[in-house]
Amino acid sequence: MRKTIFIFATLIIALLLLFQISKYSLFTGSASIEIVIAVIAIVFFIVGAIINKRVIHQGQQTSAEIDLQKIEELGLSKREYEVLCEIASGLSNKEIANKLFVSESTIKTHVSNVLVKLNAKRRTQAIQIAKKLQIIEQ
Repeated sequence: MRKTIFIFATLIIALLLLFQISKYSLFTGSASIEIVIAVIAIVFFIVGAIINKRVIHQGQQTSAEIDLQKIEELGLSKREYEVLCEIASGLSNKEIANKLFVSESTIKTHVSNVLVKLNAKRRTQAIQIAKKLQIIEQ
């Protein structure tokens, strides 16, 4: 967090300096307004490209691989894992049943099995535990 604050503070100071230099060069008559605007636009473009690259790079780092071995250790069946993934995407039991072409009572059974195997009391808690164990995408 401190690094981010330092980077943005440095960026703001650099931009203020750029504005002051451009103001000075306009008053002395050594540069036209078009050149000053072009330089400022180029600086903003470069800063935007750098920030965009960092954001995209951070997004790739945070996506961890799913721990398949942990799924096996927990004893989750393929169908229970599918149900857990659908729960994580926010679907209700009825929506999951329609999507997986099974009855709603079957989904309720799978959900209760998932809750027991993850030692969770609620669906939201099961999702949190699953993310912490890296068995579903964050």
